[in-house]
Amino acid sequence: MRPVVTVLMLVSLLWATPGTGVARETAKSLSRQALKECDLGRQAGARDARLAHFQKGQVLAERAVALDDRHADAHFALFCSKGEQLRIDGENLSAAWGLRKIMEPLDRTLELNPNHVDALTTKGTLLVRLPTLMGGDPEKGEELLKQAIRNDRKAISARLTLARVYAERGDHDASIKLAGQAVKIAKADRRKEWIPEAQATLAELRQARNNHNGNGHNGHER
Repeated sequence: MRPVVTVLMLVSLLWATPGTGVARETAKSLSRQALKECDLGRQAGARDARLAHFQKGQVLAERAVALDDRHADAHFALFCSKGEQLRIDGENLSAAWGLRKIMEPLDRTLELNPNHVDALTTKGTLLVRLPTLMGGDPEKGEELLKQAIRNDRKAISARLTLARVYAERGDHDASIKLAGQAVKIAKADRRKEWIPEAQATLAELRQARNNHNGNGHNGHER
């Protein structure tokens, strides 16, 4: 019986020891960690702290892609970490050009998973915001945002971006309806990272409708 016990002990040690070849990192776990770093970077206050999270996320995402090139989240995590580094000092012209140059992992994400909600939202947002000369395509971007909402009834970011698109077009009631939905979803799901932005967007869009209607009274969501 002793040889059996010895083998079992060796197996348990292999599972507990990093880098032994048995307890391996997976593309899924690395992608999850990389996306977490992206979120932490967005929430961090100091620039150095944000940059450190994004750089760590990039390293993790690159390892995930190396392990499994067909894992969609790995490519999206890579785009997220690279994109956030580019726009760490604000969404200026330089950042916009840079984002255009790193679209490959985002496109790869959608190639592997056409229904990837975060990738649909991100690409849709870029297409509606970028000028045509820089690759923007408002019509296609709007359709991607709508697809993200169809795929995920709790999609907050896609609703907020689409709400702004509608407001710019002059469809204020539709924009307020979408932003109102985003606020309700964020509160119901306790998405603390989204509540302030959703509320601020809703207030901004209501004010825009008031200005459009030529009165100073608060509008009401329909």
